[in-house]
Amino acid sequence: MNLPQTDTSLFKRLRFVLVGTSHPGNIGAAARAIKTMGFSELVLLNPRFPDALTNENAVALASGAQDVLESAKIVTTIEEALEGCHYVAAVSARLREFSPPIMAPREIAQHIAGSMTDPVALIFGNERYGLPNEIVVNCNTLINIPANPDYSSLNLAQAVQLLAYECRIAQLNTTKIDHPALSDVGFQGKLALASDIDGMYAHLEQALIAIDFLDPDSPKKLMPRLKRLFSRAQLESEEVNILRGIAKKILDKKK
Repeated sequence: MNLPQTDTSLFKRLRFVLVGTSHPGNIGAAARAIKTMGFSELVLLNPRFPDALTNENAVALASGAQDVLESAKIVTTIEEALEGCHYVAAVSARLREFSPPIMAPREIAQHIAGSMTDPVALIFGNERYGLPNEIVVNCNTLINIPANPDYSSLNLAQAVQLLAYECRIAQLNTTKIDHPALSDVGFQGKLALASDIDGMYAHLEQALIAIDFLDPDSPKKLMPRLKRLFSRAQLESEEVNILRGIAKKILDKKK
């Protein structure tokens, strides 16, 4: 079954981000996993070796997906990795106290394929250490693979393959005919960029400090709780602008 890959197809707007990958073979295997499911966008954030995309193990395990390696990008900041993305999901076996909402792979795949048209990213952590909290807390969703609780460790490339498969199936099953609620009737706002949401958090934090609601010397868990709250809302661009406008007015009043 072949789905026409229009601009809004998940095949064209889904990005796979690998953070701090330690083994070159995993990058090649991840590239192969992505390509077999019809995806192509791969970004590496601070891989642990200089020849991440040309290493012989990476090329060997890509096994025909060299085009994915050749077009992949290497970046040094999470902001670069997520540039242009409106929705970001972190893949982790480790749950956090103040994590964003938790979804299973099939659930998140159906969500991003069926109710979105903007670029989205899936973030995968280092093979040994996973993802740092500062990345997870700023994501919209935490994806937890319901593996065997007695042995839940998945190889990085296996996790990429699993998510890529679920996303492919979700996209193939998603049409506007099948889902009348996804028609163009009614207001549909554009999801905010991840970078704009990060800027809003910083702006809001300044405002809360200005009105003495947040003590910067003892912030406790206020900002992580607020980020968790807003991540459930799937903020749209206009909503982010409204929140930043409120923060600006607060700061103006305190001058």
